[in-house]
Amino acid sequence: MDVTIENKIKKFSTPKSFPDEDTYQSISVENILKLATEYNISGNQIEFTALSLGIIPERYARNMKMFSIEDQATLLKSNVSIVGLGGLGGGVTEILARVGVGNLTLIDGDSFEDNNLNRQFLSRQNLINTPKAEAAILRVKEINSSVTIHHHAAFLSEENGKDLLGNPDVIVDCLDNLHTRMVLERLSKSIGVPLVSTAVAGTAGHVTTIFPEDEGLRLIYGYSVDPSLKGAEASLGCLPHAVT
Repeated sequence: MDVTIENKIKKFSTPKSFPDEDTYQSISVENILKLATEYNISGNQIEFTALSLGIIPERYARNMKMFSIEDQATLLKSNVSIVGLGGLGGGVTEILARVGVGNLTLIDGDSFEDNNLNRQFLSRQNLINTPKAEAAILRVKEINSSVTIHHHAAFLSEENGKDLLGNPDVIVDCLDNLHTRMVLERLSKSIGVPLVSTAVAGTAGHVTTIFPEDEGLRLIYGYSVDPSLKGAEASLGCLPHAVT
């Protein structure tokens, strides 16, 4: 990073104290945006440089009693692809944007309907019929404009999957049907990245991490899945607290 930018970051930094009175150097969201605009680079790059100088972006200050500066920098460099932007996917998108994952690829070909409003955090009354991928972009920009977003308003398949997923460090499965979930697992194994698979129905759910060498979903669902088979949510519905 340019020495001039580093000096500007240092100039804009201010001393702060954590609630336990430990002190640190901080740079505000306002000044990160100002520098990103001035130098025509992403806020992510400003934040990463600040961390390399031992200066904590204030938006992440409350992360820092659990994370090290190196941990936060790793998150900023990370790429996560989220497939499915409904109840689970909306929550995952929001959490990753807030915690500081720097690059998100958001994939869903569906649009919001009235019946999504009870549990899908990205949905709003004024966004009915809006593609979920577009709503996700709006939400992430409201939360953390430093995040780099790639979005695809398309349903994932064997044919388009690799193109849609990009080059993630990890993939998060927030799908609502078993057939596409199996497709996604095969794709994640073929590109050699971990898959975090989640599912929810009624008031319960499960989450599991599948590495490329693992047997994975077949241990849960068996070796073959009828493409027409719907998940448990079809018969149990889903209450809002189940996706949090």
